[in-house]
Amino acid sequence: MNFEQVDRVRPLLWQDNHLSVLDQRELPHRQNHLICRTSSQVAEAIHVLAVRGAPAIGIAGAFGVVLAAHAVQADSGADALRAIDSELMALEQARPTAVNLRWAVQRMRSLLQGMGSDWREGILRAAQDIQSEDLAANHRMGRLGAELLPEGARVLTHCNTGSLATAGFGTALGVIRAGIANGRIAKVYASETRPWLQGSRLTIWELLQDGIPATLIVDSASAYLMQQGLVDAVIVGADRICANGDVANKIGTYAHALAAKAHGVKVMVVAPGSTIDMATASGAGIAIEQRPGTELTHIGGAEIGAKAAEVYNPVFDITPAACIDFLVTEKGVITAPDAAKMAAFFGPLSSR
Repeated sequence: MNFEQVDRVRPLLWQDNHLSVLDQRELPHRQNHLICRTSSQVAEAIHVLAVRGAPAIGIAGAFGVVLAAHAVQADSGADALRAIDSELMALEQARPTAVNLRWAVQRMRSLLQGMGSDWREGILRAAQDIQSEDLAANHRMGRLGAELLPEGARVLTHCNTGSLATAGFGTALGVIRAGIANGRIAKVYASETRPWLQGSRLTIWELLQDGIPATLIVDSASAYLMQQGLVDAVIVGADRICANGDVANKIGTYAHALAAKAHGVKVMVVAPGSTIDMATASGAGIAIEQRPGTELTHIGGAEIGAKAAEVYNPVFDITPAACIDFLVTEKGVITAPDAAKMAAFFGPLSSR
């Protein structure tokens, strides 16, 4: 497959000893880059959703470790790690639900601990490795997922899981890109994804940048589309996947999955191995991040509608494993995931 023809967007670039972040809050109207020279600036970019998407958050976190470490004088990686421990803890807490951030920071911690006098070059290479590994994983997941689709498939995706959310190509959107490239996908629907509109602002914009036509729908239209027989598969990403196969993803994913089950539509979850959390038994063990109520009551700084007595704004929901037909990772595909299959495929936490 010629991946380059369907993948031109990059959200994170390491340039001249700083991390350049494409500010996704400004899209699609402006392409503005934030220059992050400190780990605290990276943490803030993650927290305010300037960078978002579980793999991209992890990559940003890795470069945040580089920035924190490069700011100190130390003879070894272990010495540097002791000096920046509090900064790394702040990085990990910038978005608590997405496991990739914690995974990336912990991987960087472990590597830094064992580095000698050349730790500065080594820790930068480690972050770049995380970025390049993610892109390679996305290419493989794209191929694997596309092979599961029928010819002429009509697919629905939720939130943004493409190049903007990863090192490039995307997870769920990578499957769609691969399906477009090999001619298996005939129609793409993208839900708007309230309240941050990642579907209408980001997914639609990203696909059009690569010449891929897509149809925008309101979140609540998905069940009607399926009822009309217009969707063959729902393809989504994940921010965390538990040991029993439960999936935490953008709020609204569970509703799409329930509608799909009711209408015989396949549900595919696409995520790298770094999203697998074998230490969490089920979705009940995941702390769901709550966002400010103004994300629902305001758009572009302007208040909309009547004042609400209170606002409930969870940013993720849990889709039970029983609703999922395919779990696609770079390691392979699990059909109808459950605890036994997850353990056989990924092993216990201690072996990861």
